[in-house]
Amino acid sequence: MSGPLEGIRVLDLTSVVMGPYCTLMLGDMGADVIKVENPTGDTTRYLGPYRSKGMGSLFLHLNRNKRSISLDLKSDEGRETLLALVEDADILVHTLRPQSMERLGLSYDILRKRNSKLIYCGMYGFSKEGPYGERPAYDDIIQGESGIAAAQGEVTGTPQYLATVLADKTTGLVGLSAILSALYHREKTGEGQEIEVPMFETMVSYTMIEHLYGKTFTPPEGPTYYSRVVSPYRKPYKTKNGFIGVMIYNDKHWQSFFKVSGRSDLQNDERFSNINERTKYIDFVYKSVEEIIATKTTEEWLDVLQKGDIPCTKINTPEDLLEDPHLTQLGFFRNVKHPTEGEIRDIKFPVNFGKTPAATKYYAPNLGEHNEEILSELSMNIGEK
Repeated sequence: MSGPLEGIRVLDLTSVVMGPYCTLMLGDMGADVIKVENPTGDTTRYLGPYRSKGMGSLFLHLNRNKRSISLDLKSDEGRETLLALVEDADILVHTLRPQSMERLGLSYDILRKRNSKLIYCGMYGFSKEGPYGERPAYDDIIQGESGIAAAQGEVTGTPQYLATVLADKTTGLVGLSAILSALYHREKTGEGQEIEVPMFETMVSYTMIEHLYGKTFTPPEGPTYYSRVVSPYRKPYKTKNGFIGVMIYNDKHWQSFFKVSGRSDLQNDERFSNINERTKYIDFVYKSVEEIIATKTTEEWLDVLQKGDIPCTKINTPEDLLEDPHLTQLGFFRNVKHPTEGEIRDIKFPVNFGKTPAATKYYAPNLGEHNEEILSELSMNIGEK
């Protein structure tokens, strides 16, 4: 087997990052992913550096192990082709608002009549059950609306988006887990189902796990925000010649840190005595660490902290990661030959399966590259029936 999902067919009606990240994982795990694109293609085709128009860097990373078919779903011909593909599909994933899928005649109620075993996953901004259900959403909007930007603002002084498309990729992974759960349910019962994965609710859940905090209780036992993670002193610490990341977390770590830093005078300070007290005085605690770390070089700290079994790291840039010895030994970044784009650097699937390893069957496709191949398979399937 080339992957645990070999034999599963996915119709991928997604674009940008959230949906393609989810279906990328399905494809890497062996599913046959058919990327259904409109005649102009996924917008990420045109993002970032490129050698050929429509084959931008972001698209190349998000659309490995997919075949592309270009269909105009607003036309009768395009819609009928998709409906025919649905009959032999296991999963359909889309990122259109439910109202758009209704207008296209591609709602779950319609498609399940063609295939009762279909797992139909809609990933979009807000649940169709709520008053925000028709609103559009992108990563920045959801970071702002879900409380993430405000939480980051506790650190920066003003609301701030995180420097990664966190909401898109996190929701993509939640969608992946939901789809796999639905596959398991179908394996037991033979039933398909509709899945809704809304970004807003997903990211509110993600954010409020720690930031509901004191308002977990009724009446409240304190404010919102987990104080440790919004402390302005929780950051990479400046050394004599750079920066270092340090996570001094449990009592054992702290006792070791006092020893290796030569600050035994802090051992009996009640503000450092246990996790509850350290959290209560977190700004003082982290500011003290900041002052101590400033006294040595990055290399000196890495040496003594590692010997003291205290979690620590140098601060990597993306360029550093390309040369990281651990990732290099794993072959995490691989130079591969793309059929049309020449030599590119690819990113390895991060999970290791003991018996069904992930593999790369296709590199990101050109728009409509597999039209003839997929339509030929469709004709054969119709003929067999």
